[in-house]
Amino acid sequence: MTTADMWFDPRCPWAWNASRWLLEVERVRPVTVRFHVMSLSLLNDGRDGLEEWYREWLKPGMGPVRVAVAAEQKYGNEVLRDLYTALGTRIHHERAPIGPELYRAALAEVGLAADLADAAESTDHDEALRASHDAGLEPVGEDLGTPTIHVTVDGQRHAFFGPVVAPAPRGEAAGRLWDGVLAVAGTDGFFELKRARTRRPIER
Repeated sequence: MTTADMWFDPRCPWAWNASRWLLEVERVRPVTVRFHVMSLSLLNDGRDGLEEWYREWLKPGMGPVRVAVAAEQKYGNEVLRDLYTALGTRIHHERAPIGPELYRAALAEVGLAADLADAAESTDHDEALRASHDAGLEPVGEDLGTPTIHVTVDGQRHAFFGPVVAPAPRGEAAGRLWDGVLAVAGTDGFFELKRARTRRPIER
């Protein structure tokens, strides 16, 4: 059994697609997925040259990641899988506004304490958030972001950004992409394979 550790920001649509892909991979390959929190707001703090629309998009970004980390701190890492799904479904498919109602609804769906929603406006868990963020991104480089995935194969850790894919492959197609990703990630000296994006991240 192989463990894949994925770092996500709940608001990132490309991370959302990658997470849905990984859950499909679990169905067709001997893989277990663990989820961890990173923050696009932390990643871009103080950066110059950001487009104005992206600066505006980042402004409410600390709320969801703080709630997720607070839940992890209270209940353990395993709660992030279902909480991420509850948050992500509302954010990416239902277009729910970022705020207390979103957090409370997602927490209620997975049976977690409602008062964790208050963490969105608190710095109490920011140290733990930063630690999780750094653990995910340090091996791949701070100029990247999410989705970030770490996989250990034959005792060697492979960490990479991506895949950036839309829509998320299903069934055996998800497994074939996984096989290919492992092949390139495990190739010494391999750094990049890329082409222009021609689709929106969330396909309806």
